[in-house]
Amino acid sequence: MNDREIVGMFLDRNEDAIAEAKKEYEKYCLYIANNVLRDSGEAEECVLDALYAAWESIPPQRPENLRTYLGKLAREIAVDRRRMNTRKKRIRKDAVKSLDEIGEIAAGGDIGADLEEAELSRAISRFLYSIDEEKRNVFIRRYWHFDSVRSICGRYGFGKSKVLMMLKRTRDDLAAYLKKEGYIV
Repeated sequence: MNDREIVGMFLDRNEDAIAEAKKEYEKYCLYIANNVLRDSGEAEECVLDALYAAWESIPPQRPENLRTYLGKLAREIAVDRRRMNTRKKRIRKDAVKSLDEIGEIAAGGDIGADLEEAELSRAISRFLYSIDEEKRNVFIRRYWHFDSVRSICGRYGFGKSKVLMMLKRTRDDLAAYLKKEGYIV
């Protein structure tokens, strides 16, 4: 079943939409949630919560790419759960470190109340599609999927220092881009 058919089921309020979405995208969402939490039980709960969130948000949302939409929901839920777990001192250090690395970009500036999250997201997407595919893929693996540096090295056959330098330069370039675009003052 394709995305359009599954989204149509959501729009028609057909409860089978949840089962179809789960069948198609559970592994993908589990991968994302588990990379954030490193706890398969909690990751499974996040996926179920993401499916419920999709049920609650479609309609009015009409995602063209259901995989990306569900992945985003699972990621947001997992990050929220990670934040809750941080308070309980039960968090994976890699995920915290990767969030800290990317957070440094905005920490020095004022992204401001006027800037909506969607605008910033589009600006980051424009930046990512302006850099070469290899750098973009490494950046996304680290900051979207929360892959460890070690995992990225294994996936692409790079040494640790190359990945770390690539990530640092891409973060620096992103910061410069966002400053040039007026998102960071």
